[in-house]
Amino acid sequence: MEPSPAEQIAHSTVRIECDLAGGGLGTGTGFFYSLNRQGESHVPVIVTNKHVVAGASNGRFLLTLRNDDGGPDIGNTKAFQLDNFQDRWVPHPEPDVDLCVMPIAPLLREAEATNTQFYFISLDKDLIPAQADLEDMVGLEAIVMVGYPNGLWDQVNNLPIFRKGVLASDYKRDWNGKKEFLIDAACFPGSSGSPVLLFEVGSYQTRKALVMGSRIKLLGVLYAGPQHTVEGDVQVVTVPTQKKAVSIVGIPNNLGIIIKAEQLLAFEGLLK
Repeated sequence: MEPSPAEQIAHSTVRIECDLAGGGLGTGTGFFYSLNRQGESHVPVIVTNKHVVAGASNGRFLLTLRNDDGGPDIGNTKAFQLDNFQDRWVPHPEPDVDLCVMPIAPLLREAEATNTQFYFISLDKDLIPAQADLEDMVGLEAIVMVGYPNGLWDQVNNLPIFRKGVLASDYKRDWNGKKEFLIDAACFPGSSGSPVLLFEVGSYQTRKALVMGSRIKLLGVLYAGPQHTVEGDVQVVTVPTQKKAVSIVGIPNNLGIIIKAEQLLAFEGLLK
Protein backbone atom coordinates (compact mmCIF):
# COMPACT_ATOMS: atom_id res chain seq x y z
CA MET A 1 0.00 0.00 0.00
CA GLU A 2 1.35 3.39 -0.99
CA PRO A 3 1.99 5.49 2.14
CA SER A 4 -0.09 8.66 2.50
CA PRO A 5 1.63 12.06 2.72
CA ALA A 6 1.19 12.09 6.51
CA GLU A 7 2.64 8.58 6.81
CA GLN A 8 5.64 9.60 4.74
CA ILE A 9 6.25 12.66 6.91
CA ALA A 10 5.99 10.48 10.02
CA HIS A 11 9.02 8.56 8.78
CA SER A 12 11.05 11.67 7.96
CA THR A 13 12.02 12.45 11.57
CA VAL A 14 14.21 10.85 14.23
CA ARG A 15 14.29 11.30 17.99
CA ILE A 16 17.72 12.43 19.21
CA GLU A 17 18.83 11.64 22.76
CA CYS A 18 22.01 13.20 24.17
CA ASP A 19 24.17 12.64 27.25
CA LEU A 20 25.19 16.17 28.10
CA ALA A 21 28.58 17.15 29.48
CA GLY A 22 28.36 17.56 33.22
CA GLY A 23 25.44 15.16 33.46
CA GLY A 24 21.86 15.31 32.33
CA LEU A 25 19.87 13.95 29.44
CA GLY A 26 18.60 16.01 26.53
CA THR A 27 16.19 15.16 23.75
CA GLY A 28 15.55 16.85 20.46
CA THR A 29 14.23 16.26 16.97
CA GLY A 30 16.10 15.62 13.75
CA PHE A 31 14.89 14.93 10.24
CA PHE A 32 16.34 13.17 7.22
CA TYR A 33 17.47 15.35 4.36
CA SER A 34 19.24 14.74 1.05
CA LEU A 35 22.04 17.08 -0.02
CA ASN A 36 23.61 17.36 -3.48
CA ARG A 37 20.84 15.29 -5.06
CA GLN A 38 21.53 14.37 -8.68
CA GLY A 39 19.20 11.61 -9.79
CA GLU A 40 19.74 8.66 -7.46
CA SER A 41 22.95 10.15 -6.07
CA HIS A 42 22.75 12.21 -2.88
CA VAL A 43 24.37 12.79 0.51
CA PRO A 44 22.02 11.59 3.29
CA VAL A 45 22.12 13.64 6.50
CA ILE A 46 20.13 14.29 9.66
CA VAL A 47 19.28 17.94 10.32
CA THR A 48 18.80 19.45 13.77
CA ASN A 49 19.72 22.55 15.80
CA LYS A 50 23.23 23.26 16.99
CA HIS A 51 21.96 23.74 20.53
CA VAL A 52 20.39 20.25 20.56
CA VAL A 53 23.79 18.54 20.32
CA ALA A 54 25.96 21.22 21.96
CA GLY A 55 28.06 19.65 24.71
CA ALA A 56 26.80 16.13 23.99
CA SER A 57 29.42 13.51 24.83
CA ASN A 58 27.27 10.61 23.62
CA GLY A 59 24.10 10.38 21.58
CA ARG A 60 21.65 7.79 20.37
CA PHE A 61 18.70 7.31 18.06
CA LEU A 62 16.54 4.54 16.61
CA LEU A 63 15.95 3.78 12.96
CA THR A 64 13.07 1.66 11.68
CA LEU A 65 14.04 -1.34 9.57
CA ARG A 66 12.77 -1.92 6.04
CA ASN A 67 10.58 -4.96 5.37
CA ASP A 68 10.80 -7.33 2.40
CA ASP A 69 8.25 -5.24 0.48
CA GLY A 70 10.34 -2.09 0.84
CA GLY A 71 8.04 -0.53 3.44
CA PRO A 72 8.56 0.14 7.14
CA ASP A 73 8.81 -2.90 9.43
CA ILE A 74 6.91 -1.09 12.19
CA GLY A 75 8.20 -1.94 15.65
CA ASN A 76 11.44 -3.46 14.37
CA THR A 77 14.30 -1.01 14.95
CA LYS A 78 18.04 -0.72 15.31
CA ALA A 79 19.62 1.57 17.88
CA PHE A 80 22.71 3.65 17.17
CA GLN A 81 24.87 4.68 20.13
CA LEU A 82 27.54 7.19 19.11
CA ASP A 83 30.40 8.72 21.09
CA ASN A 84 31.91 12.16 20.46
CA PHE A 85 28.40 13.07 19.44
CA GLN A 86 28.76 16.83 19.16
CA ASP A 87 31.81 16.48 16.89
CA ARG A 88 29.90 14.38 14.35
CA TRP A 89 27.76 17.34 13.31
CA VAL A 90 28.67 19.90 10.65
CA PRO A 91 27.52 23.37 11.74
CA HIS A 92 25.84 25.87 9.45
CA PRO A 93 28.55 28.16 8.06
CA GLU A 94 26.84 31.20 9.58
CA PRO A 95 27.46 31.22 13.36
CA ASP A 96 24.08 32.76 14.22
CA VAL A 97 22.05 30.18 12.24
CA ASP A 98 21.12 27.40 14.68
CA LEU A 99 21.36 24.47 12.25
CA CYS A 100 23.72 21.53 11.82
CA VAL A 101 23.78 18.26 9.88
CA MET A 102 25.26 14.82 10.48
CA PRO A 103 26.24 12.68 7.46
CA ILE A 104 24.79 9.20 7.93
CA ALA A 105 26.13 7.38 4.85
CA PRO A 106 28.84 5.65 6.96
CA LEU A 107 26.19 4.33 9.35
CA LEU A 108 24.02 3.10 6.47
CA ARG A 109 26.97 1.37 4.76
CA GLU A 110 27.97 -0.29 8.02
CA ALA A 111 24.43 -1.63 8.42
CA GLU A 112 24.23 -2.79 4.80
CA ALA A 113 27.33 -4.94 5.40
CA THR A 114 25.12 -7.04 7.68
CA ASN A 115 22.16 -6.98 5.23
CA THR A 116 20.35 -4.39 7.36
CA GLN A 117 18.33 -1.75 5.56
CA PHE A 118 16.31 1.10 7.02
CA TYR A 119 13.07 2.79 6.08
CA PHE A 120 12.99 6.58 6.23
CA ILE A 121 11.82 9.41 4.00
CA SER A 122 14.34 12.11 3.13
CA LEU A 123 13.25 15.66 2.47
CA ASP A 124 15.26 17.74 0.00
CA LYS A 125 15.57 21.17 -1.56
CA ASP A 126 12.73 20.47 -4.01
CA LEU A 127 10.34 20.90 -1.05
CA ILE A 128 11.65 24.38 -0.23
CA PRO A 129 9.17 27.01 -1.50
CA ALA A 130 10.14 28.63 -4.78
CA GLN A 131 9.31 32.23 -5.64
CA ALA A 132 6.11 31.15 -7.41
CA ASP A 133 5.02 29.33 -4.24
CA LEU A 134 5.61 32.46 -2.17
CA GLU A 135 3.55 34.56 -4.54
CA ASP A 136 0.63 32.12 -4.18
CA MET A 137 0.56 32.29 -0.36
CA VAL A 138 -2.22 34.37 1.17
CA GLY A 139 -1.31 34.14 4.86
CA LEU A 140 -2.54 32.05 7.80
CA GLU A 141 -1.69 28.86 5.92
CA ALA A 142 -2.04 25.64 7.90
CA ILE A 143 1.24 24.14 9.10
CA VAL A 144 2.28 20.85 10.64
CA MET A 145 5.23 20.42 13.00
CA VAL A 146 6.58 16.89 13.49
CA GLY A 147 8.77 15.88 16.39
CA TYR A 148 9.14 14.73 19.95
CA PRO A 149 7.79 17.33 22.44
CA ASN A 150 9.04 16.66 25.95
CA GLY A 151 10.85 13.67 24.47
CA LEU A 152 7.53 11.89 23.94
CA TRP A 153 7.01 9.51 21.06
CA ASP A 154 5.34 6.23 20.17
CA GLN A 155 8.18 4.15 21.54
CA VAL A 156 6.71 0.81 20.46
CA ASN A 157 6.29 1.90 16.83
CA ASN A 158 9.13 4.47 16.75
CA LEU A 159 6.85 7.22 15.46
CA PRO A 160 6.73 10.97 16.19
CA ILE A 161 3.99 13.34 17.31
CA PHE A 162 2.24 15.78 14.97
CA ARG A 163 1.29 19.29 16.06
CA LYS A 164 -0.93 21.53 13.94
CA GLY A 165 -0.99 25.31 13.75
CA VAL A 166 -0.94 28.27 11.40
CA LEU A 167 1.57 30.81 10.18
CA ALA A 168 1.74 33.66 12.67
CA SER A 169 3.81 35.99 10.50
CA ASP A 170 4.04 36.72 6.78
CA TYR A 171 6.28 33.97 5.40
CA LYS A 172 7.18 36.17 2.44
CA ARG A 173 8.86 38.60 4.83
CA ASP A 174 11.89 38.02 7.05
CA TRP A 175 10.84 38.27 10.70
CA ASN A 176 12.82 41.13 12.29
CA GLY A 177 15.21 41.12 9.35
CA LYS A 178 16.36 37.51 9.79
CA LYS A 179 15.59 34.47 7.64
CA GLU A 180 12.95 33.42 10.15
CA PHE A 181 9.17 33.39 10.64
CA LEU A 182 6.64 32.69 13.39
CA ILE A 183 4.09 29.91 13.83
CA ASP A 184 1.15 29.72 16.20
CA ALA A 185 1.55 26.22 17.65
CA ALA A 186 2.47 24.63 20.97
CA CYS A 187 6.27 24.30 21.17
CA PHE A 188 7.73 22.28 24.03
CA PRO A 189 11.18 20.99 25.07
CA GLY A 190 12.25 18.23 22.69
CA SER A 191 10.68 19.95 19.69
CA SER A 192 13.92 21.72 18.77
CA GLY A 193 14.91 20.66 15.29
CA SER A 194 11.36 19.78 14.23
CA PRO A 195 10.55 20.33 10.57
CA VAL A 196 7.67 22.73 9.95
CA LEU A 197 5.72 22.02 6.80
CA LEU A 198 3.01 23.71 4.80
CA PHE A 199 0.59 20.77 4.82
CA GLU A 200 -2.63 21.23 2.88
CA VAL A 201 -4.16 17.99 1.58
CA GLY A 202 -7.37 17.88 -0.47
CA SER A 203 -7.64 21.58 -1.30
CA TYR A 204 -5.90 24.88 -0.64
CA GLN A 205 -6.42 28.57 -1.30
CA THR A 206 -4.08 30.60 -3.49
CA ARG A 207 -4.34 34.26 -4.47
CA LYS A 208 -6.08 33.23 -7.69
CA ALA A 209 -8.35 30.32 -6.82
CA LEU A 210 -9.36 27.49 -4.55
CA VAL A 211 -7.28 24.56 -5.81
CA MET A 212 -8.42 20.97 -5.47
CA GLY A 213 -5.26 19.05 -4.69
CA SER A 214 -2.43 18.97 -2.19
CA ARG A 215 0.39 21.35 -1.34
CA ILE A 216 3.25 20.20 0.90
CA LYS A 217 6.34 22.35 1.37
CA LEU A 218 9.21 22.40 3.86
CA LEU A 219 8.97 25.85 5.41
CA GLY A 220 11.64 25.65 8.09
CA VAL A 221 13.04 24.27 11.34
CA LEU A 222 11.93 25.17 14.88
CA TYR A 223 14.65 26.52 17.14
CA ALA A 224 13.22 29.03 19.63
CA GLY A 225 10.14 30.71 21.04
CA PRO A 226 9.13 33.81 23.02
CA GLN A 227 8.22 33.10 26.63
CA HIS A 228 7.08 35.19 29.60
CA THR A 229 9.38 35.49 32.57
CA VAL A 230 8.01 35.46 36.09
CA GLU A 231 8.19 39.26 36.09
CA GLY A 232 6.05 39.38 32.97
CA ASP A 233 8.80 40.34 30.52
CA VAL A 234 9.06 38.57 27.20
CA GLN A 235 12.37 36.98 26.23
CA VAL A 236 13.29 34.83 23.26
CA VAL A 237 14.99 31.57 24.29
CA THR A 238 16.01 28.53 22.33
CA VAL A 239 13.57 25.68 22.85
CA PRO A 240 15.34 23.63 25.54
CA THR A 241 16.28 20.00 25.06
CA GLN A 242 16.05 19.03 28.73
CA LYS A 243 12.82 18.51 30.65
CA LYS A 244 13.78 20.74 33.57
CA ALA A 245 12.89 24.18 34.87
CA VAL A 246 14.70 27.09 33.21
CA SER A 247 15.08 30.11 35.44
CA ILE A 248 13.83 32.73 32.97
CA VAL A 249 10.90 30.66 31.73
CA GLY A 250 7.42 31.24 33.02
CA ILE A 251 4.53 30.83 30.62
CA PRO A 252 5.08 29.95 26.95
CA ASN A 253 3.30 32.05 24.33
CA ASN A 254 2.48 29.07 22.12
CA LEU A 255 4.56 30.73 19.43
CA GLY A 256 7.57 29.24 17.71
CA ILE A 257 10.42 30.96 15.88
CA ILE A 258 11.36 29.01 12.79
CA ILE A 259 14.52 29.17 10.68
CA LYS A 260 13.51 29.38 7.04
CA ALA A 261 14.24 26.25 5.02
CA GLU A 262 16.27 28.22 2.50
CA GLN A 263 19.06 28.30 5.09
CA LEU A 264 19.54 24.57 4.39
CA LEU A 265 20.84 25.49 0.94
CA ALA A 266 24.10 26.60 2.57
CA PHE A 267 24.92 22.93 3.20
CA GLU A 268 24.69 22.05 -0.50
CA GLY A 269 28.19 21.27 -1.76
CA LEU A 270 29.77 21.24 1.72
CA LEU A 271 29.73 17.42 1.93
CA LYS A 272 30.73 14.83 -0.63
